[in-house]
Amino acid sequence: MSTWKKIAIGAGVVVLLSAIVGFTVYQSHKNVVTVQTGKAQRMDLVAIVSASGEIKPKTYVNIGANAFGKITKLYVREGDRVKRGQMLAQLENVQPAADMDATQASLEAARTDAVAAEAALNTSAADLNRAKSDAERSDLDWSRAQGLYKDALISKSDYDMQKAAHQTAVAGLAQAEARVAQAKAQKQSADRRIGQAGANLTHAADVLKKTTYQAPFDGVITNLPVREGETVVIGIQNSPGSTLMTLADMSVITAEVKVDETDIVNVQMGQPAQVTIDAIPKKIFNAVVTEIGDNAIVRSTGVSTSQQTTASQEAKDFKVVVTLQDPPEDLRPGLSATAKITTATRGNALTVPIQALTVRRQADLIPANEKGSVQAAAPEAAKDKVKDNQEIQGVFILRNHKAEFVPVDTGIAGTTDIEVIKGLKEGDEIITGSYKVLRTLRPGASIKVDNAAPKKEEESS
Repeated sequence: MSTWKKIAIGAGVVVLLSAIVGFTVYQSHKNVVTVQTGKAQRMDLVAIVSASGEIKPKTYVNIGANAFGKITKLYVREGDRVKRGQMLAQLENVQPAADMDATQASLEAARTDAVAAEAALNTSAADLNRAKSDAERSDLDWSRAQGLYKDALISKSDYDMQKAAHQTAVAGLAQAEARVAQAKAQKQSADRRIGQAGANLTHAADVLKKTTYQAPFDGVITNLPVREGETVVIGIQNSPGSTLMTLADMSVITAEVKVDETDIVNVQMGQPAQVTIDAIPKKIFNAVVTEIGDNAIVRSTGVSTSQQTTASQEAKDFKVVVTLQDPPEDLRPGLSATAKITTATRGNALTVPIQALTVRRQADLIPANEKGSVQAAAPEAAKDKVKDNQEIQGVFILRNHKAEFVPVDTGIAGTTDIEVIKGLKEGDEIITGSYKVLRTLRPGASIKVDNAAPKKEEESS
């Protein structure tokens, strides 16, 4: 064989071997999935619910108009501190004061009439006593005259005179009794007029009192939308009345926030919170949960679901109030605030990154290389498994360069990590990303670990 033929055969063998090696390497890397991993590790875990809202005093009241009239005097300005009972405003009160005086005079007149009626009743009672005495004496005289006339000891004229006198005395007694009854009725009428005049006086006094406004408690005037000389009106149906001012008790300050409906089940009374206020940056205020709303509030409209006539599928929030423990004196109602409520803590908990959690259907947990053998050995069982759409929560762990799905039971969730109660042990290598890989990863897949920083496009996907 010539030299050139030997060279050609040798070159062909080298090319063939290179092709076989390259094909083998290609096939070995064809089904390898590149992932990022982390370790199941123990740490102190804190579950936090974050919500936004605004600063509000625990106790505040909008002082509205109780009467129609012009403001004649404002005794305070916005920002003033006032004491309970201090005068705040005065409305025009000429007519209410005049009605008050007239009603007072009517009451005094009714009382005078009652005194006169009582005197008349006493006089009538005295007349009745005299009439009774006269009737008793006349009765005796009449009885005596009847006996004497029967014995023919007096004349017919004397008999008739005694009879007439007796009848006159009886009639006088009846008249005296009628006058007493009339006097009693007049006395009762006078007493009732006193009661009526007293009720009218109470009404007039209430109307007059509603022209003056006093502080119901110690606080700060946080809003004063009116001025002296303005006319205010009381509210009627479907029309709110004028608001004179807002009085707030700034000794107890709260932050009223709206918590998402998915987080409200974890919020409980007395839980600690940290409040940050946009107007006071880089400062954290300790607080505690003091109120949890029962009615859901539609996020887009701010209306409670109890006030709606139809059901809504929109996102909903619940009102939660946290009370600041050491509020500064310069806080003002309405300042934007954010509350971070600590709903649970776990010391030395076994945790994994939250992004490592994934969900698979029961049918998706059969490795591709085992489906054929499972179906051949037990076709009916495999068929039932494939039809089972039950979702299972778990993580993928790395074992022998293969992905293995492990169901886990989870506990509280922190900002980036979540507690694992069952299914893992400390040190297990967990597949944490990327999200695109975890979404499609199958059990039994070959794994290549690359914990370098992921590409931006992979993160965005």
